[in-house]
Amino acid sequence: MTDVTRLERTDVDGLREAVAGRVIAPGEDGYDGARLSWQRKFDPRPAVVVEAAGVADVAAAIRFAREHDLPLTVQATGHGTVRAADDGLLLKTGAMTSVEVDPSRRVARVGAGALWSDVIAAAAPHGLAPLSGSSPTVGVVGYTLGGGAGWLSREYGYAADSVVGADLVTADGSLVKAEEHSDLFWALHGGGGNFGVVTALEFRLHPAGDVYAGMAMFDAARAADAMAVYREWALDEPDASNTAVMIAQIPPVPEMPEPVRGKRVLMLRAFHLGPADAAERLLAPLREAAGPPLLDAMRATTFPDAAVMMPPPPPSVGVMGFELLDAVPDEAIAAVVEAEGPIAGIELRHWGGAMSRPPEDTGPLGHRDVPFSIVVGAQSLDPSALDELTATVEAVTSRLRPHATGGSFLNFLGDPDRIADAYTPEDYRRLTEVKAAWDPGNLFRGNHNIPPERPVR
Repeated sequence: MTDVTRLERTDVDGLREAVAGRVIAPGEDGYDGARLSWQRKFDPRPAVVVEAAGVADVAAAIRFAREHDLPLTVQATGHGTVRAADDGLLLKTGAMTSVEVDPSRRVARVGAGALWSDVIAAAAPHGLAPLSGSSPTVGVVGYTLGGGAGWLSREYGYAADSVVGADLVTADGSLVKAEEHSDLFWALHGGGGNFGVVTALEFRLHPAGDVYAGMAMFDAARAADAMAVYREWALDEPDASNTAVMIAQIPPVPEMPEPVRGKRVLMLRAFHLGPADAAERLLAPLREAAGPPLLDAMRATTFPDAAVMMPPPPPSVGVMGFELLDAVPDEAIAAVVEAEGPIAGIELRHWGGAMSRPPEDTGPLGHRDVPFSIVVGAQSLDPSALDELTATVEAVTSRLRPHATGGSFLNFLGDPDRIADAYTPEDYRRLTEVKAAWDPGNLFRGNHNIPPERPVR
């Protein structure tokens, strides 16, 4: 590992002179707050933190990291953190929050630190929406570079499929337009942050009119029956619909409604782009299988409102297991229903639709033909709970693996050593070649890392 003591005061002072944003070294005010990501299962100790105010700061930080042989980790919100930013340079882009919407082109251009809530608010007056996920507090760029599967994705595809341009600072500190370099631009459509720091991203927005969305909670005793119905029902689900069924443990806190407070429930989450009556007819078989609701928050609404189905949790320790399945056998349902331990939720989700029909200029997103996923999530505000959470998630996913494809998806991949599983073998080989061309020294490695094709000597 890098010896952080060799970053002399003169080195840090020189970096401060080159950067307009804040530069924070260990022991200085603000260091403990700046070094932490939203994902608190890591306790990182970077040699220096740079809070970039703009593109020039990003370039200066990259050059500094390269010149001092420091590992470089880039974060906007830190929701997707998979490696601790130890002994290196932590580059935070959260201050670069610009959002511009061109309604005539149906395109948004955003800065490196923009949140989905910013884009949703800017696009809504024009009747447009981005392909955002379920949390409005997640950063746009990291989510999109990892593929991006959200409520509109069965209708319009992955978020990465809608990318039309990107400004990127490369490993040598140069600013390039990725769309002018075909291999680089291809790699950004799902290859993560391996090829440079994206300082601006342009992507298509999509029409979002009538919406019926929300969630309903039922007694968990009906979960196995409801999931058995769902695995068949979902295969005929229209593209305008995006659904999931899950078992969730509702916290026993006053903020939760009394009918479900502290209970283990079956939850139906649904989003339908269209009128309420059509959505209600569509969902009727699932409701019948689930039984009478304990709480029903399905409603006709708007996309901005539907984009926030649940309030985002505070920064916490989170462990996730993720598997893709061609089919959902009884044994997989049993693994979900019989799960024990401190699990926040286990979700069975249907994919497909436009996500399974790649555009001609598609990127390396793999496994588009797999219809189902199961996500196992455990969460705690207490960092000391990490080992218990990890063991609990592993106990469930180990029962699911015999029925899974072995593939994965970058946004949901908790184990950075499994990154090759997110791609086809040919696409992964091509990604390593692009990496070798644009980052032969593997400077950008504090992520789901794709190493260069050729060994670094």
